[in-house]
Amino acid sequence: MSDKDPQRFVTHDLALAAYLLMKGLVLKSAQKSANKFEFVFEDPANEAQKLSFEFIGSDFAAYDGYIRSLRGLLYQK
Repeated sequence: MSDKDPQRFVTHDLALAAYLLMKGLVLKSAQKSANKFEFVFEDPANEAQKLSFEFIGSDFAAYDGYIRSLRGLLYQK
């Protein structure tokens, strides 16, 4: 999701934020409020939205899904 500033991109998804870092975007800030994260990236080339769609079909997204499933199994006990 972009904010009012077209030069930045905001996400609340930890896995997507890690993916964007891997793809070379620069993290400007990271905050946690209550149960919500907020990651703000510099996005001068407006590529973050495209990268977020790439993330959905990537092995990295599958890996994140498996991590969440395993964590869920551990918390069921």
